[in-house]
Amino acid sequence: MKALRVLVYEDNAMLRESLASLLRLKDDVQFLDTYENVLSVVDQVASHKPDVVLMDIDMPGMTGIEAVKKIRSFNNDVAILMLSVFDDNHHVFDAICAGASGYLLKKHISSRLFDAIDEVLSGGAPMSPSIARMVISAMKTDNQNKNPYALTPREQEMLRSLANGNSYKLMAAELEVSIDTVRTHIKKIYEKLHVHSQTEAVSKALRERLV
Repeated sequence: MKALRVLVYEDNAMLRESLASLLRLKDDVQFLDTYENVLSVVDQVASHKPDVVLMDIDMPGMTGIEAVKKIRSFNNDVAILMLSVFDDNHHVFDAICAGASGYLLKKHISSRLFDAIDEVLSGGAPMSPSIARMVISAMKTDNQNKNPYALTPREQEMLRSLANGNSYKLMAAELEVSIDTVRTHIKKIYEKLHVHSQTEAVSKALRERLV
């Protein structure tokens, strides 16, 4: 079985050494290296090819959040577990949004590190309920921004079909509804988009990237 390759970024010397010692104790873990800053994170991650990166959030010169963004610009596969002193802060939230896989409180490293690593490698995202709520709320806001006119999924489907130049008859056949149902949906779409014709609706949809 292939050993798990782990790379560590932590500016506190004592914690850095503690993490290294902890990782060396595990037979199925290959401890790669530790770094006190992330200024060369792109070259280091590309060179070491880790399976897991343990990343401190507050680092000198460049934050762990910025480092996550840099890693994700060329590697979406490596699991990145943030290490934080605080449980419920916006830095953790920003790190998750930047592409971190989850986070672990530093006070729980000795007892929960390997469970957290197993969780992210299994597709989970270890985080507190309050941070999870912040992430879900942000996703909802993002979805609203992408759909500012509150079009229903069916209306979005109809609008896409309109933009493709399909007739009402063809739309009805494709969506397996009556032509009257298509007309009702189209009328609702016009009202929501504040337009009066198919040309206006399609033009607005393409201009504002609604489809």
